[in-house]
Amino acid sequence: MKTELRGNTTSISLQNPSLFNTPQSSLSGALKGCLGSLDGACIEKLLLHCASALEHNDGTLVQQVMWVLNNVASLVGDPNQRLTSWFLRALVSRASKVCPTAMDFDGSSTIRRRQMSVTELAVYVDLIPWHRFGFCASNSAIFKAIEGYSKVHILDFSITHCMQWPTLIDALAKRPEGPPSLRITVPSCRPPVPPFLNVSCEEVGLRLSNFAKFRDVPFEFIVIDDPSYLASTEIMPKESSHDFHFESLLNHLTPSVLNLRDDEALVINCQNWLRYLSNIEQPGSSVQYSSLRDAFLRTVKAFNPCIVLVVDEDSDLSAPSLSSRITTCFNYLWIPFDALETFLPKDSSQRIEYESDIGHKIENIISFEGLQRIERLEPGIKVSERMKNAGFFSVPFCEDTIGEVRSLLEEHASGWGMKREEDHMLMLTWKGHNSVLPQLGSQLICRINWVWT
Repeated sequence: MKTELRGNTTSISLQNPSLFNTPQSSLSGALKGCLGSLDGACIEKLLLHCASALEHNDGTLVQQVMWVLNNVASLVGDPNQRLTSWFLRALVSRASKVCPTAMDFDGSSTIRRRQMSVTELAVYVDLIPWHRFGFCASNSAIFKAIEGYSKVHILDFSITHCMQWPTLIDALAKRPEGPPSLRITVPSCRPPVPPFLNVSCEEVGLRLSNFAKFRDVPFEFIVIDDPSYLASTEIMPKESSHDFHFESLLNHLTPSVLNLRDDEALVINCQNWLRYLSNIEQPGSSVQYSSLRDAFLRTVKAFNPCIVLVVDEDSDLSAPSLSSRITTCFNYLWIPFDALETFLPKDSSQRIEYESDIGHKIENIISFEGLQRIERLEPGIKVSERMKNAGFFSVPFCEDTIGEVRSLLEEHASGWGMKREEDHMLMLTWKGHNSVLPQLGSQLICRINWVWT
């Protein structure tokens, strides 16, 4: 995605702008024309100035910039103010690592992230179409791809605890020729990112099984256990560990462990998953490919699935430069903050909790480096390149799928839209800005195309 400035131009007055008008202040030059009031562009300048000060270990300047940001930030303000709050927390966290002796600024507090019930999670994913857009496009593509099959096996790699599948199960129950036997396999480990659920994978599977039974769909739910991951979580809770243990999981992705069967239509479903697989080259790794991300794609390619779906956000948040990540992140993650502003009051606890989860992402993007920085989102064009290199090719969504997605978006605020991009990608947009993309990547197998969405 090409970074674009947001349309929101709300200005925030500073309590004491004269503080930085002195010749000694390097802020005065950097923010010429901004002091007195701050719009989104000026806030971005402040964030970049703070990043530069951090990179030069200038603790005094860091504190000066944070003082200004603290005057702007508010968790119950307008979208710019709310977004600034989370960037300030992330910068304070980074500053405490870079120059801890110079930091006496209290601009951040620890946020405890609540584990949701299944019912609360359903409301959460319905709040804006950030997740449902990918669910809808993927389920429709899966439904078309498995026509004529009596047995279906879905390998599900996602962060939303199987919230995608009740809708598909319901659709399969209505199939004119009758529902297929459905198996869904999920890994026991997941990236340590929100949303968090207060029940286990096994409990989620039990609930899906009960629903499938109610809809007369033969169903089986399997969890791939990773011993190294289970051992690590005895010491540290799953949601607090930055260690994804994906290389260990990759070793368990084999036809025998997954019990792949020739008479099943195999579906690979990746919802907001690829970004958490390291794109860092692993010279000393046992994995023979350049990164775990590429290794995963080549691994699932070898399973000969009938369809592969990849859904993720369209932005480049994997740059090594902190300044680049701040610019892209600030202009991109403004989208959900602005969307929530259209229908939820400023003091809504539901809104604050949703924004807190976005803040979790911002903190990882800004505050961490190396393997601890697990938020490594790539733009759609880069995802397409990886898919092609792994041997996939793209397949367009059918008009029925396009129609279903449009109907979904009509249930939400008028700012949401959809457009088609090259390589047959569908793009969720907000006021014309790209956000979530589903892609179909495919190869011809048994006359069934596989798709990357």
